[in-house]
Amino acid sequence: MQTLDLAWTEKYRPANLSQVIGQTPIVERLKGFVKTGNFPNMIFAGAAGIGKTTCAIAMARELYGDATNESFLELNASDSRGIDVIRGRVKEFARTLSLNSGAVKIIFLDEADALTPEAQHALRRTMEKYSATTRFIFSANYANKIIEPIQSRCVVLRFKPLKEEDMREYIKRVAKGEKLDISEKAVEALIYVSDGDLRKLTNVLQSAAVMSEKIGEKEIYDIAARARPKEITSMLKYALDGNFVEARNELNKLFLNYGMGGEDILLQAYRESLEMDINDRLKLKLIAAIGDYNFRIVEGANEKIQIESMLARLALLASEK
Repeated sequence: MQTLDLAWTEKYRPANLSQVIGQTPIVERLKGFVKTGNFPNMIFAGAAGIGKTTCAIAMARELYGDATNESFLELNASDSRGIDVIRGRVKEFARTLSLNSGAVKIIFLDEADALTPEAQHALRRTMEKYSATTRFIFSANYANKIIEPIQSRCVVLRFKPLKEEDMREYIKRVAKGEKLDISEKAVEALIYVSDGDLRKLTNVLQSAAVMSEKIGEKEIYDIAARARPKEITSMLKYALDGNFVEARNELNKLFLNYGMGGEDILLQAYRESLEMDINDRLKLKLIAAIGDYNFRIVEGANEKIQIESMLARLALLASEK
């Protein structure tokens, strides 16, 4: 059983670009920037947990070495999202001279799509004024939420979801480092529940290691509060066969056994619906129903009533066959 001494997300964060898992084309481009010491402002766009922050920090370490803290400023824009921060900390850091002779400084704004429009416009002016000494790297889940004047001043690097073989390589690295006893089914469960998010995978794996000497798929699904794919599929099949009562029983198990929320259930239902062996027309109706009821829940409707209503709607389809 492991002890919680250091978060594994930090312990296994790559120290340099060569250690980054996946994102090979982007990593190669960043290595080229490091080699020449010349690079543009950049936007790292992509889903959470796929290496955007890791690449920015690894690039800074290779560029600045021991002087990283003096030449690299990291801010989380979702915490510091107002114009005062841009006029204060960002502008102050941008105007100071770098301790590395001839090297430009980097300001890394994580979750930059959370910045207010006013802050983004102020940031654009700062980028122009200090372009000779400072480069900006923006990390964003949704690059389109960054204003066009900033986008036009940046190269956009789009990070792709990690492949299964990349995640397996990472799990193997952590398991070896922590001497974990982890089954193959647990590895598959980790890949499933993380859905390409390496940070989520790492947190679930560390929690499982603390809870049990031997890690199996049950521990993974319990900690992640996710149902096994077959449990979601079973619920949907009962409904599509017209058996509303059994479908409702399966739904209650998801709420009670895993403590899942309505949106979580529908997201998994959507994921499994794409793999179900049913005719295309029925699959289209199923996906349309999931989208409809997901919108209702997001708008504030009672999640249990709405999902039961969806199952009833699917059961009615059976009577139309």
